[in-house]
Amino acid sequence: MSFITTLLAHLTYGTIFLLMLLESTVVPVPSELVVSPAAYHAAGGNLNVFLVVLFATIGADVGASINYAAGYYLGRPLVYRFANSKWGHLCLLNQEKVEKSEKYFYDHGVAATLTGRLIPGIRHLISIPAGLAKMPYWKFLFYTTIGAGVWHSILAALGWWLHTFVPEDQLDDKIMEYGDYIKWGIIALVVIAIAYFVIKHYIKKRKKNEN
Repeated sequence: MSFITTLLAHLTYGTIFLLMLLESTVVPVPSELVVSPAAYHAAGGNLNVFLVVLFATIGADVGASINYAAGYYLGRPLVYRFANSKWGHLCLLNQEKVEKSEKYFYDHGVAATLTGRLIPGIRHLISIPAGLAKMPYWKFLFYTTIGAGVWHSILAALGWWLHTFVPEDQLDDKIMEYGDYIKWGIIALVVIAIAYFVIKHYIKKRKKNEN
């Protein structure tokens, strides 16, 4: 992990792209400690915050596409075999996590590739069941880009805001502290949104049956 630590210490548009590519595959890179610090430095005039979000999102798209291709071409048995292997465990991966992401995808349909990008523990794996389900690639990429773009914009806004009152030596701790609030807030919003559409669908279906 010294390689990743080195990249985290030298954030450029190239390293942001690479780290978010890795984060969207199976490598445990916390996006909070990439995009928010980059935006923090952008607020200080060292980077452009819009390019930070752009390169982070492009990196996420490429990494997600690798996972999608793995699911699409390798199939479930090989994906599970890797998840249960030594290398999979080094990436903090196991079959249970893959199955959890599959369940989320099949429970929420194609939109799961959008909402799943906002949920911890699901974000970097949601592309695998999309590939397993043979979801059309351009539809997958569209939803992934929106979800990743929204998530990175939130993290960038956090980093920009923290620049106004947090010293750099306290930045990582504050990012993780506020990041937890953001995660729970997003999960709550996603749950509310899903409940809304489920109830709306149920009411529509009930009215149709009554007619």
